[in-house]
Amino acid sequence: MRIAAYIGSLCLFLVGIITPARATHIIGGEYTLINFNQAGETGMLRYHVEFRLYMDCIQGDPQAIQRENDGYFVLYSNTAPKQVIDTYRVPKQPLLSQIIPPGFKNECINNPPSTCLLMNVYKFDVVAPNIAGGYYLATNNCCRNGSIVNINNPNTTGASYYTYLPPLPLKNNSAVFKNFPPQIICINNPFVYDHSAVDPDGDSLSYEFGPAYNAQVTTSGGQIFADYTPPPYNPVNYSFPFNAVNPMGGNPRLQINPATGVITGTPTLAGRYVVAVYCHEWRNGTVINTTVREFQFVVTNCSKAVIANIPQYSEEFNTYIVECSSLTVHFDNISEGGFRYFWDFGVENRDDDTSDEFSPTFTYPDTGRYIVKLVVNRGSTCPDSISRYVKTYPSFVGFFNYDGLPCPNSPISFRDSSQSTTNAANWWQWSFGDGDTSYSQNPTHFFREGGAYNVVLVARNPRNCVDTVSQTVDIEKFRAFAGNDTIIVKGETLNFNALGGVQYLWTPATFLSNPNIGNPYATYPDTGHFAYNVFVRSINGCEGNDSIRVWVVDQSSVFVPTGFSPNGDGRNETLRPLGVGYRNINYFRVYNRFGEQVFYTTKFGEGWNGVWKGVPQDIGTYYWVLSITNRFGKEEIIKGDSALIR
Repeated sequence: MRIAAYIGSLCLFLVGIITPARATHIIGGEYTLINFNQAGETGMLRYHVEFRLYMDCIQGDPQAIQRENDGYFVLYSNTAPKQVIDTYRVPKQPLLSQIIPPGFKNECINNPPSTCLLMNVYKFDVVAPNIAGGYYLATNNCCRNGSIVNINNPNTTGASYYTYLPPLPLKNNSAVFKNFPPQIICINNPFVYDHSAVDPDGDSLSYEFGPAYNAQVTTSGGQIFADYTPPPYNPVNYSFPFNAVNPMGGNPRLQINPATGVITGTPTLAGRYVVAVYCHEWRNGTVINTTVREFQFVVTNCSKAVIANIPQYSEEFNTYIVECSSLTVHFDNISEGGFRYFWDFGVENRDDDTSDEFSPTFTYPDTGRYIVKLVVNRGSTCPDSISRYVKTYPSFVGFFNYDGLPCPNSPISFRDSSQSTTNAANWWQWSFGDGDTSYSQNPTHFFREGGAYNVVLVARNPRNCVDTVSQTVDIEKFRAFAGNDTIIVKGETLNFNALGGVQYLWTPATFLSNPNIGNPYATYPDTGHFAYNVFVRSINGCEGNDSIRVWVVDQSSVFVPTGFSPNGDGRNETLRPLGVGYRNINYFRVYNRFGEQVFYTTKFGEGWNGVWKGVPQDIGTYYWVLSITNRFGKEEIIKGDSALIR
């Protein structure tokens, strides 16, 4: 039924797709397009359309499933904004619509769950004027079955499916998936499924996971329905940690081979998962269309009676191992329920590349990529098989050299020296042991502090051979130090004590006994401010500078601040005496208002940080007593108070 008026079609569709609040039944859907334009025809665009709607006929609402006897589709122009060109109300094809067989034998699966997958098939023709940009054909529905675990609020989440009809002269027939997806997947069992398609035009195909699309949903008077809207649509709201490209996790994670369309993985969490597979059609190096199948994978606590399984030790897709040191490969077998094993190691034009051992070893004739296949219980009523890649590319050995002055903040040059008989390394990851990394082949690094650093290089070549090597790089713990700034009384002698090296040069040399040693002394006849710089060279050639300031005053003095603020801002953090012209502190004591001693020291430079017995003390006034020995050997006692503020 075709209705041209926009308002009329809108009303028709709103009435047609209103569903009760618990109308949860949608599992997935997919389009197939066949172009039937005659050769040379350019005026009208002509397509046979088939849409398959998949529904849950166990948990789905029967009334909602009944209403799917008619499908509703809208043709939109590919313009901004998109315009309604035509609408279609299409009854399902009764001979093609069916309950799909589950695809497994009960005797081969322990604890098989109940399954019921209903497929409605809608067929109709789209004929429209050929316009620039082509058209989009879409349908909106509500709602998904409520047991889905990888999207939020599934029973109120709509489903939108659309496909693109390119304009002439591009004639295209969509790719067609070869197999129905499995109706159940047993948890913690390796899963291999061929989700590839065939293309009648001979276009190249690639595959990836992509988003499933929501529909705009309206609830009114206890009714919930999907609104009639054009694409683009918002993706469904995936629940953490799932997303469009990681739809169901697993160990190893569910993944799809972009070239073959084979899906592999081992699911580790039971539940229903929405998965959308995008099949891209390539022609002359360009994607001309994309066929999307949205479906649900159901992971249950069943178990296969027989499981053929070869582990995957490589990060590469469905690859047992990338062997980069030898042509000989040992095969681990982690199959279950087997009593007979047959291995085919995948060497072309050879009949002796097989074994019936449980865990065999095989030497390949040359480097290359091979497909090894394991069949468990071959010839029985419940066999199982698995295939993985084996790649042999010996040999690849990682190594690196380095040079440079082993000093803090000096450049150290690292050089990749990895060796390979096939392909040289083309990927590098350096870890320098101080938290810094690099992905350059030959990086230069500056170590900020001295110490022994474990430098690690991970090198990889285009064959995905990987090697990890490490070396310890010793950086001298060098730090030029001139001493702390100080205050002295005129006429006294100051002993300098620079550290960090074996050679020293002080500038200027004013009042210094010898500017070429680390510990000269100086006597200042009058008051003033003096600044010195010392250049230091270590035994390994590390070089650096530091400075010191000397303040010469007229007489001895001592000072205790009237307040301090231990709040972590780096200013006035401690209560401590500051003095010049005194031999030493006999003691410095601090008391709280209850007369309890909260701090004690006998050293200049040490002070109280406001903490007593591990607890920060309250704001308030604290009392102190200072006993010091003056330059003439006599004791002086000074008392006072200071305020603790924060």
